[in-house]
Amino acid sequence: MSQLQKQTEPARSYRDLIVWQKAHAYVLNVYKATKRFPADERFGLTSQLRRASASIPANITEGFVKRTKQDKARYIDIAHGSAQECSYFLLLAKDLGYLKTDRLANAIEEVSRLIGGYLKGLRR
Repeated sequence: MSQLQKQTEPARSYRDLIVWQKAHAYVLNVYKATKRFPADERFGLTSQLRRASASIPANITEGFVKRTKQDKARYIDIAHGSAQECSYFLLLAKDLGYLKTDRLANAIEEVSRLIGGYLKGLRR
């Protein structure tokens, strides 16, 4: 079966969703990047960015198993909000000089676009 055919089949698991895969990869990269934040940020920005990033694939996962499109959309919308929250925390980390955020900012922008597309599809 070609790659295109695999992508058009309904996802059997949240792990089959490209949006979840990209969001999960983003979380792993956030955890790596925030290891270098100052120790006094452990309960501040480090915690906030990690929590917001992990919320994205967690809500996609939870929404995946909901039965109605409306219930699914609610969780995907929460994931979208968490992605926007991450965008701000990356800006703050950059402005504080903790990290160069280009790679992470591009990744969260892609995740946000994918979430928006997924949400649009659910609302049709």
